[in-house]
Amino acid sequence: MFKRIREDIQVVFERDPAAKSAWEVILCYPGFHAILLHRGTHWLYKRRLVILPRLLSQFNRWLTGIEIHPGARIGNGLFIDHGSGVVIGETAEVGDNVTLYQGVTLGGTGKEKGKRHPTIGNNVVISAGAKVLGSFRVGDNVKIGAGSVVLKEVPDDCTVVGVPGKVVVRNGVSVKSGKRREVDLAHNDLPDPVAAMILCLQRKVGHLEERLAKLEGEAGESQSLQYSGPGERDVCAP
Repeated sequence: MFKRIREDIQVVFERDPAAKSAWEVILCYPGFHAILLHRGTHWLYKRRLVILPRLLSQFNRWLTGIEIHPGARIGNGLFIDHGSGVVIGETAEVGDNVTLYQGVTLGGTGKEKGKRHPTIGNNVVISAGAKVLGSFRVGDNVKIGAGSVVLKEVPDDCTVVGVPGKVVVRNGVSVKSGKRREVDLAHNDLPDPVAAMILCLQRKVGHLEERLAKLEGEAGESQSLQYSGPGERDVCAP
């Protein structure tokens, strides 16, 4: 037990540069408190107790602002940064070396029985406000951008952004997995597929306009087919 507590403290130092001492982590980090309390409630839950672990999980929520159902399975090296509003459902499974920021939800999408919450792989970073909803797997070495809503399975070694979440492979560069690899916390530097598509369309429209203007010039058109009046060419110009 004490070995795992030391590991939890070390995880905080590895991923939060604001941590100054072990006592600060023990006394002032709600994510650390939530994980410790969850281990106790999960131990009771596995012994088919219901009311007591649920009561303790509600106390955990009141104390830390983090709601973890006693049935959730949590791996080693979980770090919950700040943590306010984090929700982890009953059948959720969280792998090793996972980082969750405030407002993250690992939830379900309906009233179905059995497995209804996501399974999170190893070395995953889920940014602030992201929602992962459904009984699917999020692969290893995945980053999920802030505010994203993930509704389907995510393969290994990629990022997810947007609503609904869209998968963006990291330029074919694989991230090597391991028992305790360095977690990539640069969740602010993620691609934006919507912006990329808009830029692509802008380039395509510009190319078509140039092509049409050339054809008009070759045909000797007296009036542009693109613009019916003077000055309209610059309406959409930045």
